[in-house]
Amino acid sequence: MFFTGGLKSLLPHTLRRIIRCNRLSISNTSGMAEGYKQANVVILHKSLADDFEKFCHANAGPLPLLYRSKPGDWKCPSLSSDSDIRTDCLQYRIYEHGACTGSLKSLKEYSEQLKDMVTFYLGCSFSFEKAVQNAGIPVRNVEQKRNVSMYKTAVPCYSISTFCCNLVVTMRPIPESKLEAAVLATSELKEAHGAPIHMGDPGLLGIQDLSKPDYGDPVHLHTGDIPVFWACGVTGVEAVINCRAPLAFTHSPGCMFITDLKNDHVTVRSSREVPQVHCISQDPLHYSIVSAEAAQKIKNLETLIGIDPGDRGIIHLHRQDELLKACLSISHARSVLITTGFPTHFTYEPPEENDGPPGALAIAAILQALEKEVAIVTDQRAMNLNKKIIEEAVQLGILKRPVPLLSYQRESADSALTFLCENGNPGRPRFDHLIAIERAGMAADGNYYNARKVNIKHLVDPIDELFLAAQTIPGVTTTGVSNWGGYAIACALYILSTCEVHDRYLRKAVGFPQLSKKMIWLSALPSVTKEEKLLKTLVRHGVRSGKTASLEMEVDGLPFYSTHSLMIEKLLQEVQQ
Repeated sequence: MFFTGGLKSLLPHTLRRIIRCNRLSISNTSGMAEGYKQANVVILHKSLADDFEKFCHANAGPLPLLYRSKPGDWKCPSLSSDSDIRTDCLQYRIYEHGACTGSLKSLKEYSEQLKDMVTFYLGCSFSFEKAVQNAGIPVRNVEQKRNVSMYKTAVPCYSISTFCCNLVVTMRPIPESKLEAAVLATSELKEAHGAPIHMGDPGLLGIQDLSKPDYGDPVHLHTGDIPVFWACGVTGVEAVINCRAPLAFTHSPGCMFITDLKNDHVTVRSSREVPQVHCISQDPLHYSIVSAEAAQKIKNLETLIGIDPGDRGIIHLHRQDELLKACLSISHARSVLITTGFPTHFTYEPPEENDGPPGALAIAAILQALEKEVAIVTDQRAMNLNKKIIEEAVQLGILKRPVPLLSYQRESADSALTFLCENGNPGRPRFDHLIAIERAGMAADGNYYNARKVNIKHLVDPIDELFLAAQTIPGVTTTGVSNWGGYAIACALYILSTCEVHDRYLRKAVGFPQLSKKMIWLSALPSVTKEEKLLKTLVRHGVRSGKTASLEMEVDGLPFYSTHSLMIEKLLQEVQQ
């Protein structure tokens, strides 16, 4: 009987021979044959093979296809020189009509049935463990001599014919300081599932209890560890269960087929491929991934909008690198609430200024193009005005369709929570992200003031209460930006959507890249022509420049044609570089 001591240094063909003779006292192959690729195994009737291959290609993150055999072929010459899939896994499972009916050490007794069956060899995360260790990152399940933890998620895979299931993931505890190193170590190892698909709170994947994995063993997190999740080939097992084939075989989770192929040493070359990790939420804990190139572009947008041609002293309002963090959060959001409207001109009707609505509609337009839910909340007093502006924005082609318009009034201590959450339940928020553009907030004395320190409380609904309440709701984040900041957010969301690194993380490595929609997203961005038409619309409705109260083509005292139009052009240039 062989024990685990020297198994990690044995060559694959030797390990397969030992496994074939049933001479191992271990329960999984994690840490074995370090540096060599391991494979998940799915064996199906030949009539199902073409659809399952399509299912693998449609969900390449969890199911990277290494090899597909011919019917009745028990060897895989491109993966190993002397293998027999009937005997070379530690343990197998048999499935009949979707039910697991047993575990086996060998499939030889089913040799007759296997003549009409096709074997799929799928990449495995055990293959990247050596690369992770080489990056100075502990692999906790190997340290603890346990199988890796595997969990069913609430993330649906892309369905093909009878193959449909939710994504299965592995979890490895990673020290927070090593998160980016872990992503770098695995991102180019696509045949071993590539980069993580989630970092942080397991509840965001629908996983309720890390101590109770669906497959494998529970792995203990050390102090300072973050749960990091990779797509897992056991997704194929779930697909087999759901397709209810009369007969199918898989490896037992953790008991992989060990190939003769070494993991390629891949060097990430361009900033377009180099991933960065950013924390976007503390409650629940959530990290996102973006390419270095996309991150730098968004930082450049932030620099552009930070200039102050009107010498208004806005520099103290600027928070370095917050644009990137905010836009990553919005990119992950399902539903966004925007507020704008600053009634600074209290002696005019309407009292609104034109600094804010253009940026708000620019964000709404890109959110619509990205197929996210978006609504605008504004003062009850200004509902009719905003309704007309939105209707004309649709006619002008700025918006794809009207944006739902909401109002908020404080009727009780729970009004804000009731507005933001279904039945006031913080566990069921209606919005994931709130954005304020050029909006007044309550001062310490309970009043609202314009820039001239005039009390405008009688014109303002307490919408700022929603932002205070949002701080108490897990998973809801907030952002405050200028009008130019609205343009910058729209441009940044386009940059993130066209970033392949971020797109893969956002869709959890299932389905296909969304880049085919690039032209739709591009057409939703603000342009000089669109903003010129919108400003003329605002002027026609009596909405004035904030600083001068002028009904000319200016915003906050700055001329549209030489200042605002130039800013829009610069932002678009950054997007298209």
